[in-house]
Amino acid sequence: MSTADLVLQFLYPESSNADMRTFRVVQLPDETTSESEELYKFHHPNTGTTTGVTSIQRKNLTTQRWENAGQIEWTSNTNATVYFGIERVSMRELRRLKKSSSRSRRFKASGTEYKWKIADNEIDMICVSTRGKVVAAWSHELNILRVTDRADGILDRVVVTCFLNLWMKTLRLW
Repeated sequence: MSTADLVLQFLYPESSNADMRTFRVVQLPDETTSESEELYKFHHPNTGTTTGVTSIQRKNLTTQRWENAGQIEWTSNTNATVYFGIERVSMRELRRLKKSSSRSRRFKASGTEYKWKIADNEIDMICVSTRGKVVAAWSHELNILRVTDRADGILDRVVVTCFLNLWMKTLRLW
């Protein structure tokens, strides 16, 4: 991964009864920016319930306006339908297993398959293309998602699938 990577930090509310499905994603400063900038907002209004809708907003950096990036309709803690605009995808399709013993979770974006896998330290995660190229890496200690420039066109998918995998890890259902 290089210095041109997009470095995103997931910021969760401080409240002890806050729902993990409500958080902000900020882009940390780099050589081209001097301040962090909020890029995504995930909001789940039904704290503590297994159902409900998590809205996902993305900031348009050109207009500085918030736009709807999608939503997650939860039918239980482990089952949901994700909408990316008008495209509807089940959570199972965004976390597919290749075989029952698999330690990775696959998803498709723009006609290409990617997979999230647990890093060697058993805590962090890495997202790779089927060609083995790293497109993103999650650091649990810092709550940072580092995304390479090759993932620019699928950023929403990478951020959402990272969150879904974190959610399932929290439930100990990797």
